[in-house]
Amino acid sequence: MPRFPQKPSALPGLLLPLFLLLGGVLAAPPLEARQTEGPPSTLSPQVREYVSVDAPVVALVGVRVVDGTGAEPMDDQVVLIRNGRIARVGPVGTVEIPADAERHELPGHTVIPGLVGMHNHTFYTTSGRSVQLQFSAPRLYLGSGVTTIRTTGAASPYSEINMMRQIDQGEMPGPRMHVTGPYITGAGASGHMLSVSTPEEARRVVAYWAEEGATWFKAYTLISRAELQAAIQEAHRLGLKFTGHLCSVSFREAVALGIDNLEHGLFTNSDYDPTKEADQCPTGMRTRLAEVEIDSPEVQTTIREMIDGGVGLTSTLAVYELTVPGRPPLEPRLQEALAPEAFQEYMATREAIQRGADQSVMPQVFRKAQDFEVAFVRAGGLLAAGVDPTGNGGALPGFGDQRNHELLVEAGFTPVESLQILTLNGARILGNDDQLGSVEEGKLADLVVIRGDPSTNPAEIRNVVTVFKDGIGYDAGRLIDAVKGVVGIR
Repeated sequence: MPRFPQKPSALPGLLLPLFLLLGGVLAAPPLEARQTEGPPSTLSPQVREYVSVDAPVVALVGVRVVDGTGAEPMDDQVVLIRNGRIARVGPVGTVEIPADAERHELPGHTVIPGLVGMHNHTFYTTSGRSVQLQFSAPRLYLGSGVTTIRTTGAASPYSEINMMRQIDQGEMPGPRMHVTGPYITGAGASGHMLSVSTPEEARRVVAYWAEEGATWFKAYTLISRAELQAAIQEAHRLGLKFTGHLCSVSFREAVALGIDNLEHGLFTNSDYDPTKEADQCPTGMRTRLAEVEIDSPEVQTTIREMIDGGVGLTSTLAVYELTVPGRPPLEPRLQEALAPEAFQEYMATREAIQRGADQSVMPQVFRKAQDFEVAFVRAGGLLAAGVDPTGNGGALPGFGDQRNHELLVEAGFTPVESLQILTLNGARILGNDDQLGSVEEGKLADLVVIRGDPSTNPAEIRNVVTVFKDGIGYDAGRLIDAVKGVVGIR
């Protein structure tokens, strides 16, 4: 993480209302470099209650390994963890297991890398609420096997910055975090989003939140090209990166402006809407997306320009599936985790969507979005994934990341390809794939132990038993149990 400029003596006038709203402290120091060198020196009792494995040397014996690189699964393997890192990976009988190792015999289990969630908010919405999940989100992510997240738009940036610090310092269980600043959009913003109307305002927003600790920034649907370009340039000047959930600016326009990443795929791309005007988000775009042909020259041009520009794409199929009538399958664990009133709000919206099934274009749009992602990867694009626990409330932190595996396989990827999208590809976009994202010797021991095999039965990705982060094993069931009935409240 780069060093940040000197904090200004006065808060820019544009940001004062937001700063006061979020309860910021002017004296708050800038963040240290992101922690990627192992666990904190101590863990608080609040973290210890979830720890099931904590030894200097740990051997996971007899497992199937899907290493995240795209390689075929390897059966009957030993994964040896030493001092928080992966020391050896190899067949049983070829890896020497030290006498002092804590040995875990795990036939019938699969080890995959920790999931890297690339659109993973710590707030949650239904049609009736927007809640910062300071307690339940980090536990749900970690318990679901998500060991790294990028928050990709903050409703309460200071809440996320403080959460990140507490996790790094061993005071709270949760994934390692890459915090994105507040949503940056154009005129007409509401709620927790921040409007900018000049390039200078856009630059000031980025400079301020970079100093406070954000390492990524996100533009939203109403921003203009001039403001987006200024914001991207300022982020790059500070050594940071920029992504966008766009509409007023199309994908091709954003690529030309130097954006690093794009969110949601076809669902938010206005390149193909003939009614689009400059710097405006067209209405009724989804109806026209249903008519887009993925093999058309227009779509292939977008894909080619994204790849040539080194722009990665984040798949968020789990949240958009919620807009398709009759989907996703209702799971008992969803109702168990949600507060009763949040579950009722979700069900009311789900039922309303179902009542409009005959008029819905979303089944066609959803399928085309899946096809777009496959075409992007087959052409050489870098695709990652995240849950985006917003919308009508049916995609929960962690649970939705797991659902993405099934939806990517449904799209046409092999399970091995999907697991690479969910792990190593995200680490590549974040720029820390030398440390994370695959089961390879020398990397940090961020690993997920799963009962069953998600490379042959994608649904078994739900069967998380133990999640290792920095070589410390967390009891997945205990983490999930801790949030039952409170998701949507805290």
